[in-house]
Amino acid sequence: MSRHLTPALLALALLTPFAPAGAQTAPGKPLSLEEAVGLALKKNFDIQIQTFTTQNARESFNASSAIFDPTLTSSITRSVSQAASNTSRLDGAQLEGPRNDGTTIRAGVSQRLAPTNGVIGLSANLTRSATNSSNALLNPSFGNGLTATLSQPLLRTVGRESATSASRRSKLGVDIALLGYTSRILTVIAATETAYYNLVSARETVRIRQLTLERNQNLFSENTARRATGVMTDLDVLTAEVGVANARRALIIAQQTVADREDALLNVINLPEFDSRPGPVSFDDFKGNVPSFATSYKLARERFPDALTQHEAIKQFELDLIVAQKNLKPTLTLDASLGYTAKATKDGFGGAIANIPNDHGNNWSLGVNYSMPWGQQADKANHRSSLNTVRSQKVRLEQLEQTLVVNVRSAVRAVETQLVAVEIAGKATELSARQYDLQKARFDAGLSTARLVLQAQEDLETARFNELAAKVALRQANGEVSRLEASSLGRYNVQLPQ
Repeated sequence: MSRHLTPALLALALLTPFAPAGAQTAPGKPLSLEEAVGLALKKNFDIQIQTFTTQNARESFNASSAIFDPTLTSSITRSVSQAASNTSRLDGAQLEGPRNDGTTIRAGVSQRLAPTNGVIGLSANLTRSATNSSNALLNPSFGNGLTATLSQPLLRTVGRESATSASRRSKLGVDIALLGYTSRILTVIAATETAYYNLVSARETVRIRQLTLERNQNLFSENTARRATGVMTDLDVLTAEVGVANARRALIIAQQTVADREDALLNVINLPEFDSRPGPVSFDDFKGNVPSFATSYKLARERFPDALTQHEAIKQFELDLIVAQKNLKPTLTLDASLGYTAKATKDGFGGAIANIPNDHGNNWSLGVNYSMPWGQQADKANHRSSLNTVRSQKVRLEQLEQTLVVNVRSAVRAVETQLVAVEIAGKATELSARQYDLQKARFDAGLSTARLVLQAQEDLETARFNELAAKVALRQANGEVSRLEASSLGRYNVQLPQ
């Protein structure tokens, strides 16, 4: 490449605009972390899905509790039978065949009893019957009856525990769904914070790359001018030229990263307008305190949804175990009924109803039903399975608690480490900046080379990136502590459903 063509082509390359998709200048309205989290909590897909899961859990509880609601029954039946001919005078008919015309009206109510798991019922019926038989004493004849029934298990499913096990399990399911919603909230907050910090880091990287490019361009221009006076050689110019090209390539990659980080943040907060860009983002100097492991772990045990969910799940499986234990008993059911039948009358339904209190017959029944599968192999297998499930879930809880200890220790340790790392990285950046200024001054005085200036510039750039990475890592570590403690709910004023 000729001496005059190289600068021209390089200048043309540097003037060629480059901007990845969505990497134009950010809008002027700043986007704070609190605003980003607020948008995510309102529109994030995962939270919307979890909301429906919570609603379904509530409906399951409503459905399981409905078994104690009274059940109303009613029916009305009209029946007519007409024989084609009469074959005997004993039935009271003359020439035409026997005819019977009946109407029955029934109404009743039944309800399951929570204390005993029995079912009580009360039913009433009104009847009207008419016939063409001359033997009928009342024609038409009206009747009325009342019947009370009781079906009470005595062994297998007796008691409140059996009656309410389904509703109590569903209630625990609601609690689990709410904890799942809380867990999803904490996860979305952490994801939003990470996406936000990554965008801050990416944009700051672009700024650092731009500073490097500007300095390398200035160095290239100075070397070109000095070569014309014979002070610099072609190698010095080529060294500066390569430095400009490398800085340009690094800037292009950084701009691409910014576009990717912007899309990631927009995806978390569920803003479908990917052509728009988040406004200026930034984070202030970290002013939080160093977390204490004892305090953080105590909060995590009390609040962290995953561990609390496991506690509630164990309660569910313990209910299943209680039911399985009861199912080892045989089925023994007491069935009883008591009824009154009004004296038949021809005075209509009103007359039949009036006869119930004082002029009635009665009936009653009492029975016991017993059944038990031979060997109870299925019941015993179900009991062993339920027992194993409870034991395995308790082991799972121990595993979660141990993992929680490790995660809290790691997160607290990360905050402590990154606090020191930020301080050290800041001093390293200050040192690199002074070394660069010194090397540049020596270069201006003719006591250094372009290669040494570029090396000092690279060292300064690396120090700035290390400081930026330490600041981002510190905030991410602190965010992880807040997630484990569930303290980020209070920090962002999140109101959870009850």
